Amino acid sequence: MERWVVTAKGADFKAIGEKYGVSPVLARLMVNRGVREDEAIRKYLYGSPDDLYAPESMKDIEKAAAIIEKAAVSREKIAIASDFDVDGIFSSYILYRAFQKIGAQPEIFTPDRIKEGYGMNERIVREAYDKGIRLIVTCDNGIAAFDAVTLAKTLGMTVVVTDHHDIPYEENEAGERRNLLIEADALVNPKQPDCRYPFKKLCGAGVAFKLVQVLYKRFHVDRAFLENLIQYAAIATVADVMDLEDENRIIVKYGLRQLASTDNMGLRALIEVCKLNPEKISAYHIGFVIGPCFNAAGRLDTVKIALDLLMCTNWQRAKEIANELRTLNESRKEMTAKGFEQASDIIEHSDIVNDKILLVLLENCHESLVGIIAGRIKEKYHRPAIVFTKVGGGMIKGSARSVEAYNIFDGLMHCRELMTRFGGHPMAAGMTLPEESLEALRRKLNTQCRLSAQELAPPVKIDVVMPLGYITKEFVEQLELLEPFGKGNTKPVFAERHFKVIKAAVLGKNHNVLKMSVCDERHTMMEAMYFGDIEAFNTFIAGEYGKDAVEAMYLGYADNIDLAFTYYPSVNEYRGYQKLQIVVQNYCTVAKK
Repeated sequence: MERWVVTAKGADFKAIGEKYGVSPVLARLMVNRGVREDEAIRKYLYGSPDDLYAPESMKDIEKAAAIIEKAAVSREKIAIASDFDVDGIFSSYILYRAFQKIGAQPEIFTPDRIKEGYGMNERIVREAYDKGIRLIVTCDNGIAAFDAVTLAKTLGMTVVVTDHHDIPYEENEAGERRNLLIEADALVNPKQPDCRYPFKKLCGAGVAFKLVQVLYKRFHVDRAFLENLIQYAAIATVADVMDLEDENRIIVKYGLRQLASTDNMGLRALIEVCKLNPEKISAYHIGFVIGPCFNAAGRLDTVKIALDLLMCTNWQRAKEIANELRTLNESRKEMTAKGFEQASDIIEHSDIVNDKILLVLLENCHESLVGIIAGRIKEKYHRPAIVFTKVGGGMIKGSARSVEAYNIFDGLMHCRELMTRFGGHPMAAGMTLPEESLEALRRKLNTQCRLSAQELAPPVKIDVVMPLGYITKEFVEQLELLEPFGKGNTKPVFAERHFKVIKAAVLGKNHNVLKMSVCDERHTMMEAMYFGDIEAFNTFIAGEYGKDAVEAMYLGYADNIDLAFTYYPSVNEYRGYQKLQIVVQNYCTVAKK
């Protein structure tokens, strides 16, 4: 059951609106997102690359830059040890471009997702060493690559680690934690406890971008070359589901602007084959179209195809590769849907359905898809979920996705003796363990979990209770100042308690769009669109008002359907004609006083 909660943070919204030239409603929306101080508001509304933090305060970044500078001046080869997800792909591409620019000779090495799993490994180290490479720079990984770094140092190699993942730790019986830091020559990660960098939520590509800032200063590279890399950091930031606040917000905001006219032939080709309008690409398109296409390469094929696209300089070849990625992603979506259906069936027909943390083993699931399926299971049940698949030798691999109220990384840390390998964030993690340990992991995680029933009920956070009369074209346009939307800067949620549903019609080739005419208590009429489960909506109406009310609604003479909606206002443009409408997200009934 959903919990509808109205956010009620106080401030002088009228004064804020007048000072910054926005409506009081917009001021309220900013305050609801924790943006209330003058400097924070300015950066939120009008921040630019000039507002990015000075990278020099990041621990070891100058040391790392000095090591790389020396190698570049000597025209040495540099191994870039990356990962197979979008963040890994784009952080390695940022470093590759930058290292070439300063005269170094970079080569990208990535792990095999199926055979090797996440992060730099001993095979990568030996392969780089055998090629005569003596400097390894990691990106989006390395903070937990203890064995690989030890091997590299034993071979006499220099290792620079750039990463953003949580620092591994061990905990004694008294609950005291000791961070476990690898013995790299330079360790660049803002999450180090003694790192003074003010923003801790960069993705791997964000950290790589900060390192390039320092390198380009040392080599006096024109600022335009640096700012050209923001688009790649933006894609990684959104795809890795980082909080879109502070510095990340600026990176994504300006990265999206660059994507509109990107000079990267591969990205232009992908945008075209995915039928996206380059001038209207949003964080949504990165998260649900562009990012998944790159992710599909690392999941179902190899990262090489994704990097080949980014480095392509032939338009025909770029389109061929882009089509390959799009096809891979379509295959991935089909396989994911099948796996999600299987996981849901297992949960519903076993006592797992009663657990606070859901652990599911899928017999024949491609291991690269378990994280996506875990995310969908989490969304369906609003509980932390871990989905596993068998990988041979009696071992299983799993991927976890969590809810805001539960730190899955900490939960797994207390069960680390059951796993042979794991790592991650508070909201996501990956692990490998013997199949025979799965039930013990399930019991221990659930026994230690303290999530309450209220925390497990999905919250619907409402920003403003607002009648339809407040919606104007100017107001909708002003809402664009709040973009980009995503984790940490959610799309505003408006609500009204009583809408009369006058009539409805099902539209779309797949009959998956519900168009309604609605009227609020102030007798303002407007069109309302619903893109959710129409069958469930009809069932709800029938349960509340009877089957006749559903029939009357579709025939256009409903008179007793009274619903509360959460919604987002928009302007529907068709053949040059603009019309105000709302897009409905949630619905329920509220008794009138």
